[in-house]
Amino acid sequence: MTGSQNHEYEYRGAAMNGFLTIALAVIIPAIAVLAIIFGGDEHLGLSIGVALPMFILEIIFLVGYFTQEPNQARVMIFFGKYKGTFRKVGFFWANPFMNRVKLSLRIRNMDIAPIKVNDKVGNPVLIGMVLVWKIKDTYKVVFDLDSQSLGGTGTHVRTSALDNFVRIQSDAALREVTGQFAYDQTESDLEAITLRDGGETINNLLEHKINERLAMAGIEVVEARLNYLAYAPEIAAVMLRRQQASAIITAREKIVEGAVSMVEMALKRLEKDQVVNLSEERKAAMVSNLLVVLCADEAAQPVLNTGNA
Repeated sequence: MTGSQNHEYEYRGAAMNGFLTIALAVIIPAIAVLAIIFGGDEHLGLSIGVALPMFILEIIFLVGYFTQEPNQARVMIFFGKYKGTFRKVGFFWANPFMNRVKLSLRIRNMDIAPIKVNDKVGNPVLIGMVLVWKIKDTYKVVFDLDSQSLGGTGTHVRTSALDNFVRIQSDAALREVTGQFAYDQTESDLEAITLRDGGETINNLLEHKINERLAMAGIEVVEARLNYLAYAPEIAAVMLRRQQASAIITAREKIVEGAVSMVEMALKRLEKDQVVNLSEERKAAMVSNLLVVLCADEAAQPVLNTGNA
């Protein structure tokens, strides 16, 4: 078997231009009619003997015509033997005894519903993706996949059967990739790539893994992209509180950092401008008061010292 330039097991099938063969479709019945006319009553049996095979041949001949649209292909099978894949567009004629399995080479879109998977650290997450794929090698699609599981009828392969195969393999690849990354950054590894912020890295790895699985069936993934990511319901509330606590701690760190900077600036400015001379105890009290005012969640209430009664 000779391989084509673009497909490992596939080579070009042959068919004739349909318009050029129309002449033969006209000549064959014409011969049958002329045989009956010129045979007359004297040679009626001979005339019928010539005309009848001609009409049968005409019917068989007409079965060979077919029309092919862009991004379609037909796998030619002659009594069980692969004779090539025909990809040209137009009106053609091929051997009527050739079985022509029709395939669509157009791009297809698939939405993989969210599935529950454990991430790298064991947290259950819900993750889904959008997949764009197409048929690349028609030979593998027709001959390497089980025809019964595909639901083929001999003249075409059902799209739903191919969708089912792609969905199962994509589900397995998605589970594999999810298990290699944590949902979010952990305290032990703040620089690691995660599912939440991995972006193109996760998508590229996912596309590569799915292509590895689908290559055996002659299918190519054009794009794979995550479109849904969330913690599983049983831990979502706990993880939400964890995220809120982490956000509060981060915010507090920024507030304290800013407050200390402002207190330091105030003390230096008072000392530089000689506004007031403060003892160490007064400085400590001032620092305490300023930190309370700057770091408090609510506005601090002033307390006026009116002295002893």
